[in-house]
Amino acid sequence: MADKRKICIVVNSRANYARIKSVMRAIEEHEALDLKLIVGASALLHRFGAVRDIIEADGFTPVSTVYSIVEGETPTTMAKSTGMGIIELATQFENIQPDIVLTVADRFETIATAIAASYMNIPVAHTQGGEVTGSIDESVRHAVTKLAHIHFPATGRARDNVVRMGEDPEMVFLTGCPSIDLIADLDLRMPPDMFERYRGVGAQIDPSQPYLVVLQHPVTTEYGSGLDQIWETLTAVEKVGLQAAWLWPNVDAGSDDISKGLRVYRERNNPDWLHFYRHFGAEDYARLINNAACLVGNSSSGLREGAYLGVPAVNIGTRQQGREHGENVIHVDYDAAQIEATVNQQISHGRHQSAHLFGDGNAGRKIADVLASVEPNVQKRLTYDQSHDQGIQQLAERARLRRHLTGNGTR
Repeated sequence: MADKRKICIVVNSRANYARIKSVMRAIEEHEALDLKLIVGASALLHRFGAVRDIIEADGFTPVSTVYSIVEGETPTTMAKSTGMGIIELATQFENIQPDIVLTVADRFETIATAIAASYMNIPVAHTQGGEVTGSIDESVRHAVTKLAHIHFPATGRARDNVVRMGEDPEMVFLTGCPSIDLIADLDLRMPPDMFERYRGVGAQIDPSQPYLVVLQHPVTTEYGSGLDQIWETLTAVEKVGLQAAWLWPNVDAGSDDISKGLRVYRERNNPDWLHFYRHFGAEDYARLINNAACLVGNSSSGLREGAYLGVPAVNIGTRQQGREHGENVIHVDYDAAQIEATVNQQISHGRHQSAHLFGDGNAGRKIADVLASVEPNVQKRLTYDQSHDQGIQQLAERARLRRHLTGNGTR
């Protein structure tokens, strides 16, 4: 048999892992593929859940690790961490010599992976391209799309967006989101000892009673506002009056502000309804939100896994602005009264109908099959159909006429 095709996947965070675990498993089981796993960034850090330990407990063995996080959680440290990632990953790719590098979604670690591989003439595959959101993630995702050679969008609308960006339709494969794979056939009953196993700090959560799950990340384009934003959420959740399992934010710029707000609140109030957790394993997180009365915050899991599970979700602020979602999600502003009222509305409503916007649970296998057979060209070209070209020309002509009529044309 010919040598197996080496597929390098870089896992950099707890969210990364949940979004790609089923693909890793499918690659390991595929007779034509050889998984080369790199673990880096916040996935190596204890305060963000020590995700590497979970990955290894699941039976995956990284071929290398990459320490690239510059501490501080500011826009400057995010930029520097991106640069560190490029430098370190270039060395790892040179050593591994992968046939394809697969990068996940829309984070600064994602673009570092894509830049390093594409400059080394290694074909880049990308999941979750073409989606619309807020924050810097919107720009990063589309930049990675332009660097990537193989695309695995999760929804039909996202696929169309990728093609409209000038990507070769033959290299765009609608597969769904791998995160749905983890829950499609999962026993979603809550283990009685789950809250104890993940420890954390705060009041004891009784899984037999209604509880909220709260997870609010910083919004990088609103840097400096995180403390005020998280205070509105804390005030609202306190007034709702249910016990709450609250997860710490990710490593993005502004994380320190949110973490400070959470710590100050706990020290001042010593709440008997609140417990903080660093991390849950991907399957246990699905169980956690599936059994919650409501999921509150701005995590994409409320829109992705939440849609499939039918979990009532209240999305706060702009981080997921414009992203596709099911009827389970209601959007609110950073306003305590609005958050409180909407959470109570969702609790009263209860479960929503399951929506398969992001796939049916077979993404991992589909992606592995494509990776085994696809023949990408590292020399990319813009690819537009004729109708698209005509539309662009019409828009340009309209803009020229507007400039002429308003006297702003060039002379």
